[in-house]
Amino acid sequence: MTRETDGDLLNNGQPEKIHIQLSHYKQKYNWDCGISCVLMVLPTKDRKDFLTNFGQICKSEGFNKSTWTIDICYLLKRYRIKHTFYTVTLGIHEGYRGNSFYHHVLTKDENRVNSRFETAKSVGIVVKKMLRFIVDHTSSSSQWAYNSIDQCKNFKLELRKCIPWPIPYQGHYIVVCGYDVHTRKVFYRNPSFGDHVCTMPLETLDQARKSYGTDEDIIFIFS
Repeated sequence: MTRETDGDLLNNGQPEKIHIQLSHYKQKYNWDCGISCVLMVLPTKDRKDFLTNFGQICKSEGFNKSTWTIDICYLLKRYRIKHTFYTVTLGIHEGYRGNSFYHHVLTKDENRVNSRFETAKSVGIVVKKMLRFIVDHTSSSSQWAYNSIDQCKNFKLELRKCIPWPIPYQGHYIVVCGYDVHTRKVFYRNPSFGDHVCTMPLETLDQARKSYGTDEDIIFIFS
């Protein structure tokens, strides 16, 4: 993300500040942060349907208790949520085979994940190998899920918990729901926390986005 001045951002026509109200949902397990983000952006009726049929839907989608960003896209498609998925890797990154976080899930997930990328276009899921600037999207539409960790040190807030640096990669999803141009911060909801709107600097979000293991995944959701 290229650093721009407040004036640059305002000249592009975006509002100075946006905060999109969402119904919070706290994850129940150590694997459902991405699903919890989906629940936060679903309309009330669809959210109730998902929660009522949670186990059945997870099983029918094929991911069970191991979700990748492409799985989240298929869930959004299931509930007719218009979105675009941006990533730097179309499929599974070969380098993850040596990563302790991914090692135990690659064997069982690889075929499903690659197949879902291959069939995404045919079922109407838009996947693009590129990125867009965050403020541009938030000002013109709704919100997005973000696959990232906040790279913290000295016990500062990390997206899942406060722990000392250095730390190994931990996959996690959040929902970014706004920004403030003047403070250069984004608002987000963290499914591992209770009903609370968190903030972080744009630069921190950018660092998290570029963490090895995230594929720099972003799902933009359109209202």
